[in-house]
Amino acid sequence: MVRNLPDCRKPRGIRHRYYAVLTIALAAVLSGARSFIAIGELAAALTQSQLKRLGARFNRKKQRYDAPSESTLRRVLQSSDASVLDNALGHWLYQQSDDADTDALAIDGKTLRGARRPDGSQVHLLSAFLHQQGITVAQREVGAKTNEIPELPHLLQPLDVSGRVITADAMHTQKKTARFIIEEKEADYVFTVKDNQKTLREDIAALDKSAFSPSASDSG
Repeated sequence: MVRNLPDCRKPRGIRHRYYAVLTIALAAVLSGARSFIAIGELAAALTQSQLKRLGARFNRKKQRYDAPSESTLRRVLQSSDASVLDNALGHWLYQQSDDADTDALAIDGKTLRGARRPDGSQVHLLSAFLHQQGITVAQREVGAKTNEIPELPHLLQPLDVSGRVITADAMHTQKKTARFIIEEKEADYVFTVKDNQKTLREDIAALDKSAFSPSASDSG
């Protein structure tokens, strides 16, 4: 997952491979670490076998694998492109999912409580997650001067969602979005229609329900 990510560090003085530092940090976070100090402590507690499997550096003088220090972990994580790492992790989770080929994908936005930009505006994320497993497989920050609607295509663009059902709330019930999902991503969609789209609601209500499943199969 992380072997092909570009190393953000300058070549001089590098002791630990970039992908190894990221993998060890990820393992620590998955184990419950929620701070740089905790990540460093969990990394230092890894066994030689674990360090080897996670790609740690082998110290020939000491004849042992070295875990990156807390300061090294901190520097690498702080200098890395968070969006690139997030996309790589989401793509990996997407591939590992047992129901990756059949589970519907939900699109949902949320404002992060307590997270603010330098201008004081709150941080808002648009996420895609698997319905059954609740695993987030992609997310994007929605800029302060835009909204979720134009961000949805960018969110789905790197994902292979062919044949999958995409669900979203009424905000995304847009012709352009529906066309993108069907024509470009070769997927299906289920959108919510509310009273703010009165004409569309009336058109739906006027449709002959026998034309839709399961009524259609029953009548034929």
